[in-house]
Amino acid sequence: MLLGEEVFCTKIAVVGSGAVGGLFGSFFHKSGEDVIFVDIKKDHIEAIQSVGLTIVQQNGDEKLRVKATTNIEEAGTPDLIIFSVKSYANEQAAKDCLKIVGPDTIVLTVQNGVGNVETLESILGRDHILAGTTSFGGTFLGPGKIRLSGKGSVSIGELDGKITPRLEKVIDGFTKAGIEAHISQDVTSLIWTKLLVNAGINTLGAITLLSNGQLLEHEETQTLQAAVVAEGEAVAKAKGIEFMTDNILEHVRSVARSTYHNKSSMRQDVERGSRTEVLAINGVIVAEGKKLGIATPVNEVLTKLNKAIEKRDISK
Repeated sequence: MLLGEEVFCTKIAVVGSGAVGGLFGSFFHKSGEDVIFVDIKKDHIEAIQSVGLTIVQQNGDEKLRVKATTNIEEAGTPDLIIFSVKSYANEQAAKDCLKIVGPDTIVLTVQNGVGNVETLESILGRDHILAGTTSFGGTFLGPGKIRLSGKGSVSIGELDGKITPRLEKVIDGFTKAGIEAHISQDVTSLIWTKLLVNAGINTLGAITLLSNGQLLEHEETQTLQAAVVAEGEAVAKAKGIEFMTDNILEHVRSVARSTYHNKSSMRQDVERGSRTEVLAINGVIVAEGKKLGIATPVNEVLTKLNKAIEKRDISK
């Protein structure tokens, strides 16, 4: 049988059905998989249940009738859990997943930041976990509505770097769903490369309210971005971590250029008055730098600024 001829999963649970989770779930739903969306946002789930999940695209809106619930136990025992909650919700969401994880259930984290894998491992067990990153761009527009800002790819790997049949099946499933998918044999490098992209773009976008590409148009944000990345690079080097690119700053700027009009996920959080993932992104660089005796003053200032912004009352 040719790769991609068979349905690779019968049941997929998307735990955290915001922008990225919602988009991935929609692609799998359209490819014929049995998908259920799980989220704690009651208004979001109720909108999906009543009128469907709306995917806003350049060529017109698409409305999908999909299964959705706030009760994770309604997901049964899935073959695959796409774990895409915000990093600060990891512990509770992982504990909730204990109710549905079976002996062979795969839990794939495609989250931003560092520390997600470790939290999932500690609660669900290492053998269940695959880790990945994605360049998909999505915007949560409101209950039941998500915008596809830019179609990208996903890279996924086993924690020990092995190429296993289950990894190949997951890659096959993404490919069948129309998502460009790659195998990674070094997920630590993969995650830290994405970490510096997020550290150099997300936090500055949240503070300045500039789009990803606009950050490159001003000397001030260019200088700050270079400093953020340099500090992160120094920390990674001290930890013995290599990047998936020879020039990490140019890679960050290439991503900013290719997603010029996108609002970073952290900027979206700030505009909604929601909590951000800054502690799992710039905050990780600060925390790891302190352990290693490496100064990270720019990342520390940006982390504190974002935490301060979280405390404002946007209703006033």
